[in-house]
Amino acid sequence: MFLLSGEGTVRGRKRLVALMVGVIALVGQGVVATDAAAAPRPPVAPSTAPVPMFPPLPDADRGFYLPPQSVVDAAAPGEILAARRVNLANVSVLPVNVDAWQISYRSTNTRGQAIPAVSTVLKPRGAAPGGSRKLLSYQMAEDSTASYCAPSYAMRAGSIPSPLTGPITVPLNFIDVVAAVAKGWAVVVPDHQGPDSAFAAGPLAGRIVLDGIRSAEQFAPLQVDGTATKVGMWGYSGGAIATGWAAELQQSYAPELNVVGVAEGGVPADLGALVNLGSGNLGAGLVMAGVIGVSREYPELAGILQRRVNPLGKALVAAKNPLCLAYQSVLVPFLNIKGVFLGGDPLRDPTVKSVLAKVRMGQTVPRSPMFVYQSHPDWLVPVGPVDTLVKTYCRDPRARVQYTRDHFSEHISLDPVAAPAALLWLGERFAGKPVRAGCSTTDVGSMALDSRSWSTLSDQLGANVAALFGQAIGRTPTR
Repeated sequence: MFLLSGEGTVRGRKRLVALMVGVIALVGQGVVATDAAAAPRPPVAPSTAPVPMFPPLPDADRGFYLPPQSVVDAAAPGEILAARRVNLANVSVLPVNVDAWQISYRSTNTRGQAIPAVSTVLKPRGAAPGGSRKLLSYQMAEDSTASYCAPSYAMRAGSIPSPLTGPITVPLNFIDVVAAVAKGWAVVVPDHQGPDSAFAAGPLAGRIVLDGIRSAEQFAPLQVDGTATKVGMWGYSGGAIATGWAAELQQSYAPELNVVGVAEGGVPADLGALVNLGSGNLGAGLVMAGVIGVSREYPELAGILQRRVNPLGKALVAAKNPLCLAYQSVLVPFLNIKGVFLGGDPLRDPTVKSVLAKVRMGQTVPRSPMFVYQSHPDWLVPVGPVDTLVKTYCRDPRARVQYTRDHFSEHISLDPVAAPAALLWLGERFAGKPVRAGCSTTDVGSMALDSRSWSTLSDQLGANVAALFGQAIGRTPTR
């Protein structure tokens, strides 16, 4: 059985996951590592090794995903450690005609320690208008506890298809990524859960996002304009955890970034509230996966899981350790999460309360304009904490938050329904259109009824249909 007893156990679990998922042909891939002794470091060029037809699982590709710790320690946050060209395909088999690379870079965990991180960057075909591009950091809702669920693997052509492995949101989120590339934007998609797949550990994810943007700005083939680049951030559900925390941490952790807008929806602002709502609910299996994920970044919570969970709970922790989103969701829906803890309500435990306070959003007011959207009848992510989050931000007179509550959608349906509005809003920020001062809250029947976003929806669908037929995405940017 897999227990959460520390870094060594997590690493061992990951190696076993690689064997459980399947035997992948290990096709050689070149990795370009920086010289830890060199100062200053020259720019890292992408590897010219052939792109494999069947990429290995991340656990079998440790040279890229887990470079030597000495190399990571010697790098600055966001510094590129290695880069390589990759081929992308939706559902692993539908090729997307864009230029794409993977970047391995240095980031920082919540204890201030250097860690490796990986992102996928996409560049539209053709020259950049005016010599540089806008940059969108898109955080997918990975919501998983295994490295093979990460976007960097699931988006690659020839990877094990996501309907089999379970990261079912990746193909859906890929639709948004293609639409953004079609607008002529460069896109960076970080594996924001980090090397230990710490699902829902927001402060960690925020740092990985910000360092992913830093690395993308350094990567010459992407044709962006360094720290002068206009940057947008976008994420839904699990992706909103990473996006929201990146927005809150940006001024203190990466103040040089020119973040012009942040869009987030289905926002899990308070993990404790998710446990309260999810316990005994349809989403209980996924919420429990979030508890496991957070425990990987906060050892004190891992200790609680070891000491206070009954035998059923320990069996479920072991079973859930190596799973992607789909299997996390279908394993023990309607579980009484609190019931597997001994000694009463775990949310009253001082250690648990301390960890939940650390991962609760609203600790810093983002300086960038924000577009927040939420389903009012959301059955997985309660609307109350999102209301509270917006009110917390808006106590600061400098906050600029546009908050929309949708009353006809629920958690799953709001993601595609609201995507055109989020794309439109981000496009206006990139175009320099000023936002309204202060905050606003708007209640709508359905965000799909906003006629302003219909042309964006048409472009979004058109770009993805074009991708199915092999058209070069972004050569002629959409509106």
